[in-house]
Amino acid sequence: MMPRRQSARAAKQAQRAKAPEINPCPPGQTGGQYKPLSDSQVKVIYNESLRILEQIGMTDVPKILEKQALAHGAKINSQNRLCFPASMVERIIASACKEFTLYGRESKHDIVVGGDKVYFGTGGAAVQTLDIDTEEYRPSTLKDLYSFTRLIDQLPNVSWFTRCCIATDVHDNYDLDINTAYVMLKGTTKPIGMSFHIDEHVDPIIDMFDIALGGKDKFSEKPFCKAHISPVISPLKYGEDAVLVALACIKRGMPINNIIAAMPGATSPGPIAGSLSLTLAETLSTLIMTNVFEPGYPMIFGNWPLAIDLRTGAFRGGSGEMGLLNAASAQLSNSLGLPSGCASSMSDAKAPDAQMGMEKAITALACGLAGGNMIYESSGMMASLLGASFEAFVMDDEMLSLVYRMIRGIEVNQQSLEFESIQSVVSDTGHFLGQPETMLSMERDYFYPSIADREEPIVWQEGGSLDHLSRAKTKAKELLNHHPEYLTDDIDNSIRNKYPILL
Repeated sequence: MMPRRQSARAAKQAQRAKAPEINPCPPGQTGGQYKPLSDSQVKVIYNESLRILEQIGMTDVPKILEKQALAHGAKINSQNRLCFPASMVERIIASACKEFTLYGRESKHDIVVGGDKVYFGTGGAAVQTLDIDTEEYRPSTLKDLYSFTRLIDQLPNVSWFTRCCIATDVHDNYDLDINTAYVMLKGTTKPIGMSFHIDEHVDPIIDMFDIALGGKDKFSEKPFCKAHISPVISPLKYGEDAVLVALACIKRGMPINNIIAAMPGATSPGPIAGSLSLTLAETLSTLIMTNVFEPGYPMIFGNWPLAIDLRTGAFRGGSGEMGLLNAASAQLSNSLGLPSGCASSMSDAKAPDAQMGMEKAITALACGLAGGNMIYESSGMMASLLGASFEAFVMDDEMLSLVYRMIRGIEVNQQSLEFESIQSVVSDTGHFLGQPETMLSMERDYFYPSIADREEPIVWQEGGSLDHLSRAKTKAKELLNHHPEYLTDDIDNSIRNKYPILL
């Protein structure tokens, strides 16, 4: 009996291991079901943000921006701060880009940013990597960044890759920016994102992208990389270096993700409502900065309020307040019809454990249900953004399938209500297992994890009693055998002959 039982079990496991023909929870689900703010509260916070911009305004304004903003209706107040009348702000919102395509180097990876569609991707600047073999943190390297890129190239729920770690073994800032761009080119054809130390680095990197695409100005035709820029230093100061990077990106047609990451109780008010009104005002100031130079330019409205522990001042990325703040920021951005960016899954846990799962899932679900178009930091990040983990990437990718399934919701129609099937079954078999609609809904409506365990205890024990981390580690190592050849030898040699490539 035992061999036959194991044979039947093996057949059952093989059937379960087959890739589903229908993905019940793909990226791009429609969000907006969770509204932490009422409509009247949204209006109050928005009006308060207009008041901040009109009556308090911005300081440390680069002269090039000040001149352009004044020509569009801005004013200098008695404290020598640059202020934006509400009419000017609303005029810019009305003419701002509402939707754009962030391209992949393969069209299957293209993302339409804006509207009500939700996508999860990466972010971060972890200086440490959780070693997959030693399970200890060590400084992140360029090789790690390349390995993370190859890994996410195979994870279906990571829709774009912004470098998740800093190559601490590359010490020159120019070499670091160049090599960060190169390893992402080499490791994935998904949309990518990166930051620039200074504006002089923008042109060389976009020239590299042109080489990869086969010719001059090819990147501007289908830009597959966005720039992560933080042009405002909270509270209410422009940062000149970041503004100049933004202008350099605009000249070359690179979409911009202008990020505001104020911390309630430190760089924004402690009360959540006050913090939201200030961060909304600051993010609007980046929209103004972009649009006074290039009206309608593709920009992600990246309002990422970051919660801290007010007892210690330490950043707390896995807190419930983190999910609440970013869900509310997504709601505010979407109310303006702007392509929204927020952040989730920035666990404070140091290991891929139960704390990590709790913190990542609750914040990702909050932001997804709130309808953030581009949800950053959603995979792989650990230790309050100080670390990144290969196993966490694999675990998070499956977690995001559950989130997408919840965002998708329930379809209610005559087919799904199944009146005729109910009528037939109650007078016949008494169960629905053999009904055609049951077989169809098995894949159409239900997700089956491959990393999380759903077996009976005895089956789990016979399989080695592997925990979630062990299964994720095995899967991550399998995926790291992926060494794509996205750059031909000719293109790779052309890049290496022109740039200081260290990989």
